[in-house]
Amino acid sequence: MGKAAALCGGAGGGNSTRGLVSLLSAVPCLACQELPAMSAEPGGRGGGGPAGGGPPAAPGSDTYKGWLFKWTNYLKGYQRRWFVLSNGLLSYYRSSATVRSDGSSWKRVKNTPVPVQKTGTQAEMAHTCRGTINLSTAHIDTEDSCNIVLSNGGRTYHLKANSEVERQRWVTALELAKAKAIRMRNNQSDDSGDEEPASQSDKSELHGTLKTLSSKLEDLSTCNDLIAKHGAALQRSLSELENLKLPAESGEKIKAVNERATLFRITSNAMINACRDFLDLAETHSRKWQRALQYEREQRIRLEETIEQLAKQHNSLERACRGAPGLSASSTGITSTAKGSVQSAKGEASDEDEETEYFDAMEDAPAFITVTADPKHHRRSGSNLSGASEGHPEDWNLEDSVFESSNQSSYNESTCKDLLPKKRRRTRIPDKPNYSLNLWSIMKNCIGKELSKIPMPVNFNEPLSMLQRLTEDLEYHELLDKAVKCESSTEQMCFVAAFSVSSYSTTVHRTAKPFNPLLGETYELDRLEEFGFRSLCEQVSHHPPAAAHHVYSKRGWTLWQEITIASKFRGKYLSIMPLGAIHLEFHSSGNHYVWRKVTSTVHNIIVGKLWIDQSGEIEIVNHKSKDKCQLKFTPYSYFSRDVPRKVTGVVSDADGKAHYVMSGTWDEKMECSKIVQSSHGSTSTEGKQKTVYQTLSPKVLWKKYPLPENAENMYFFSDLALTLNEPEERVAPTDSRLRPDQRLMESGRWDEANVEKQRLEEKQRAVRRRREAEAVEALEEGKDYEGYIPLWFERKVDAVTGELICVYKGGYWEAKDKQDWSTCPDIF
Repeated sequence: MGKAAALCGGAGGGNSTRGLVSLLSAVPCLACQELPAMSAEPGGRGGGGPAGGGPPAAPGSDTYKGWLFKWTNYLKGYQRRWFVLSNGLLSYYRSSATVRSDGSSWKRVKNTPVPVQKTGTQAEMAHTCRGTINLSTAHIDTEDSCNIVLSNGGRTYHLKANSEVERQRWVTALELAKAKAIRMRNNQSDDSGDEEPASQSDKSELHGTLKTLSSKLEDLSTCNDLIAKHGAALQRSLSELENLKLPAESGEKIKAVNERATLFRITSNAMINACRDFLDLAETHSRKWQRALQYEREQRIRLEETIEQLAKQHNSLERACRGAPGLSASSTGITSTAKGSVQSAKGEASDEDEETEYFDAMEDAPAFITVTADPKHHRRSGSNLSGASEGHPEDWNLEDSVFESSNQSSYNESTCKDLLPKKRRRTRIPDKPNYSLNLWSIMKNCIGKELSKIPMPVNFNEPLSMLQRLTEDLEYHELLDKAVKCESSTEQMCFVAAFSVSSYSTTVHRTAKPFNPLLGETYELDRLEEFGFRSLCEQVSHHPPAAAHHVYSKRGWTLWQEITIASKFRGKYLSIMPLGAIHLEFHSSGNHYVWRKVTSTVHNIIVGKLWIDQSGEIEIVNHKSKDKCQLKFTPYSYFSRDVPRKVTGVVSDADGKAHYVMSGTWDEKMECSKIVQSSHGSTSTEGKQKTVYQTLSPKVLWKKYPLPENAENMYFFSDLALTLNEPEERVAPTDSRLRPDQRLMESGRWDEANVEKQRLEEKQRAVRRRREAEAVEALEEGKDYEGYIPLWFERKVDAVTGELICVYKGGYWEAKDKQDWSTCPDIF
């Protein structure tokens, strides 16, 4: 003990023991701040210091050092490195030489720190940091009894200590340093803002509290000095006793007393450091609490001013309403545009990011309560609405006959099912088997095969073909039946827009892919007697896959389309892009609408739960009246304040004048609001001028039917989807209902379905090879070879878009009546 005490002789007198305590305990001694913080140099490999069996750092320690083994690579394995933990940063070096604040370095010779010269490689080894990791954002993990794993973003350290005790010391020090680093970061972020001036009374109270705490800390420091003084004297006396020749039992007791005295001084130093940290923390948090209080006061003042403004505006609008002549009681709320002054609650989140802002006009008093007042928008809209172009709000009531009927029946599940059903359809299918996807069973079937011949198992599918999924777009066909009754083309456009959005409502939970149709495969849906329409699909091309669709309704409309699916795998997600235009024509008016589908994205392809999103824009054009509707499908964003799956749009006439605002979500409902006033709003951050629309309360055009009971075990099929694969008589032999692998999968016999699916695909490849051989033979003979010709569709140039598309040429329903399927190929 006497030899150890001599190490701090350079510090002078009573300070020698303090240097000893600082050395042993790794706690900064109050009287020995001039010595560099250091851990004992290990005598052997990996020994000494915190990583070599030295005493652990005390809670107040700011620096922790020692040897650890760090994983480098598979060639060198674990290498011994010197680690320094300070100020929330963990750095490592190849050498244990330390750097002082003045730039000079120290090394240890026989446990005594001596200065060294910075020369050549030695300086590099001593001073060059090999790497640093910030603990404030790092994750600390322990693999086994001796290993530590530190990860921060893309950087990971695999460390190993000599023993479990050393590992625990390091983990404790790292956790404490991480907590302190997080506190420092939060305090710095709190202090980075502009400090608000506080009142004089608050300042005096704050300074008084801090002065009292400082005085108490000075008292504690005085007590600590006394403890250090008397402790040093006690340790000197104990050291003298150790040098005397005493019995062995007395020597053991003196040694025990000496250790307790050392622990007592360590505890007192830690207490002082903790008190100092408490004072600093109290001072920092007092400023943060004061800023928070000041912020709450200002928010209260702003809220009071906003309420006062709203009250004044409400009174002025009521006076204007009472003084306006010629308005009926049912429409007096139209000019009382309290709701037009602010954003609608539904559209509040996204209007800041879009080019157009939507405002709802107030029709009755309760609607005003639901408005979320934004002072910025409030002042802006109030000034811009004056002098704006006005519509005729009474038109909204004149057209209510069609809108009200849609409001009552478009989302009433029983309405479309009560239209004189002629046949009872099935309401459930066998439950989906709970088969786990065994990747090895898929991989072993791929060994030695060409990529084009690898069969995808039915585990990824649902028991419907792509033709049936295309027919499923007609689930809300009653929207088109109501559109026939509209006298206004812009009003009719609203129903067409709602119909275009409704086709995506079934995809929200449908993450399984449909079966790829075989070339020449067909699917019919004959609901002429029940719902007034009949639909026919045919797979007209295999490479690229393309399907033609034709729907005729005796209630006054015809729809046709040719869809080609293009997909791109982008690592984490799969983008599915339907190519091709959808045509819709109304018989009586001749209005011809054309639009295209948006991009569907399947997320978490590799890892995680699959989910589907729709994004992009749809432009619906009436090529007769030149009316347009622009619909925007907002992609999902974790940081967005928008409601998920949001759809917004505006219906405008040939002159570009907006008549209706469309809003809603593609998985729930779509609403239509008639525009009463429009004006130019403020300029957005992109430099574009926004348009402010003041509208009446919205009318619900479409609302999704609820899913049937137990839908989660039936592939999340809707009521219509459950009937699409129901067996029917008199259908063509190429109909999807007769596809054997699809039928086996629906019955839950997936293993048999996989075998049958592979057989059908191989049969289709054989037909394609034969067709290619015929083409080569015809080319050698100088003859023309037309290739595959669709059976029920023919390719023509569309007069509206100028594109070459497949259109229905007739004959299918006549062949069904005669049951003459002699021209159908054998594909199953």
